Amino acid sequence: MAETTVAEVTAAEVLAELAALEDPKARAVNEKHGDNHGVNLSKLRAIAKRLRTQQELARQLWATGDTAARLLSILICRPKAFERSELDVMLRQARTPKVHDWLVNYVVKKNQHAEELRLAWFADPDPVVASAGWALTTERVAKNPEGLDLPGLLDVIEAEMKDSPDRLQWAMNHCLAQIGIEHAEQRARALAVGERLQVLKDYPTPPGCTSPFAPAWINEMVRRQQDQ
Repeated sequence: MAETTVAEVTAAEVLAELAALEDPKARAVNEKHGDNHGVNLSKLRAIAKRLRTQQELARQLWATGDTAARLLSILICRPKAFERSELDVMLRQARTPKVHDWLVNYVVKKNQHAEELRLAWFADPDPVVASAGWALTTERVAKNPEGLDLPGLLDVIEAEMKDSPDRLQWAMNHCLAQIGIEHAEQRARALAVGERLQVLKDYPTPPGCTSPFAPAWINEMVRRQQDQ
């Protein structure tokens, strides 16, 4: 494998390399988070760095359905090369948290169809798909809020977040926190919504880390901004 040039690498060879890196201990840790692979991510990134961008190989690796292969596919693909319909299919296939997260953050956010997909996914009946719509909305809340109905988003969060499935709830909670952090005029309401719903208030948080409980998260990030 070491002597193979970038152009000559096949999907089968890459799969064999990934299989050789499979670590039962890493898999056990990953499976606690819903991810069914045992490849160390630093080693995965090293392979991606060696392979560089290869769109066709990326598509072949994605088609295998293997989680480690799909993570590598995301790292070596060309985000702007995907059509909207292709990304929609891929998102619906991405059922493990890490693949879903990387696909949204490393590919969809960089694609020219991101806003169309945000609108299409936001209210999708599949909560995993909807969570991607919320993640893209959170990105806009932070970086490009013009045209967003922030009070309307808070209305939806207040009505639906507490009873939403875990991954959708997490995405909505992130959006709630981001609204409170970035938009002072909505901060009091964002804090009030978080306090009323109590979502993630008891989430175990290591020392030195910020709690995902929205009021605590908002207050800490605003404090840091004011200290700068």
